[in-house]
Amino acid sequence: MKITSAEEAVGLVESGNRVFIQGAAMTPNELVDALCARHKELENVEIVSIHTEGSALYTEEPYCNSFSLNSCFVGGNVRQSVNTPNAGYIPIFLSEIPWLFKRNILPLDVAIVQVSVPDKHGYCSLGVSVDVALPAVRTAKKIIAQINPSVPRTHGTGIVHVDEIEFAIEIDRPIHEHNPGVISDLEHKIGTNVASLIEDGATLQMGIGNIPNAVLDNLNNHQRLGIHTEMFSDGVLPLIEQGVITGVDKAVKRGKIVSCFAVGSRKLYDFIDDNPICDFRDSGYTNDTARIRRNPKVTAINSAIEIDLTGQVCADTIGSYQFSGVGGQMDFIRGASLSEGGKPIFAMSASTKKGVSKIVPFLKEGAGVTTTRAHVHYVATEYGVVNLYGKNLQQRAKALTSIAHPDHREALEKAAYERFHQ
Repeated sequence: MKITSAEEAVGLVESGNRVFIQGAAMTPNELVDALCARHKELENVEIVSIHTEGSALYTEEPYCNSFSLNSCFVGGNVRQSVNTPNAGYIPIFLSEIPWLFKRNILPLDVAIVQVSVPDKHGYCSLGVSVDVALPAVRTAKKIIAQINPSVPRTHGTGIVHVDEIEFAIEIDRPIHEHNPGVISDLEHKIGTNVASLIEDGATLQMGIGNIPNAVLDNLNNHQRLGIHTEMFSDGVLPLIEQGVITGVDKAVKRGKIVSCFAVGSRKLYDFIDDNPICDFRDSGYTNDTARIRRNPKVTAINSAIEIDLTGQVCADTIGSYQFSGVGGQMDFIRGASLSEGGKPIFAMSASTKKGVSKIVPFLKEGAGVTTTRAHVHYVATEYGVVNLYGKNLQQRAKALTSIAHPDHREALEKAAYERFHQ
């Protein structure tokens, strides 16, 4: 491994290359910016990534004339570009992104990552974003890395040896943080409703944000909870400290928190650093439905942009506008439903901040069905919880209307009558 400047390191990238960029808290922004600075001498460079943090200059003028983004998950920094001809989105389960690289569907020329300082054996950690970065570095022809002492060293399989890295730069700055927000009264109500479904000994999957944190806030009296998830954040820390999360009932990696990435505060990263309780794996492992279902009482908590009266869930588009991505929702919804005593749950507010109902007669024109109506079981809002499993279409419409915002129930009842004639 040669320690060099960012400019020399990204000199490995050639026109026509396909380049992977590590994402989430681990986004290697210094190398990305240096790569973009070469835009006048490069052409037809394809960028592949999931959600990244910081600026994404390659999606902006004049850089997008040399670079094109092929995104497997859409974050706020690339959302506008993905909805133009300058960039693209690949609908794919998080569990299957590794196969794009391993099966040479999207063979990688270069992987750009951020890693920890090497240990005495020469191994660097991929930190808190192992997800699809691990299969990327395992298959890319060349690896460029930025070495950062602020990167937590994670246990699991997310390691790369210095001999595998062609060029590296050294930086010293905090990785990206997301501090917990203030939970509103409405979010507390949703959290209370969801928490009522969670049993002692359950294995949890949850995301980031106020609603998952509101659920976790209501689990103080639970026992023997475990974590097998694609990601986690600060909300789990108090429950670990209180002995609520122990993982003793889990079948896969008993006693460990299994995840493929984490995003949160510095306190979270300090907890993760060199902590054998945390087991970070690639998304092909964490999101494998066959592996998820082996755990007892898998309780998967996911969100939705809108749900129609039959139970179809749209969670990644607003109409035809690509907002986020398919991600791992279906991986865990299916894994939970197949788990012994498992519960797949959708948790959301009944309406948007502007008062628009999230429970709708029909999904918007052009909307993507992230999770089919056949996969949906529990739906929770601040007005209660319903279970659609085993219910026919008419019964589903009635159940979902009962947890809609009161201002919209009459319109939903009318729409259901016009559709089902009863």
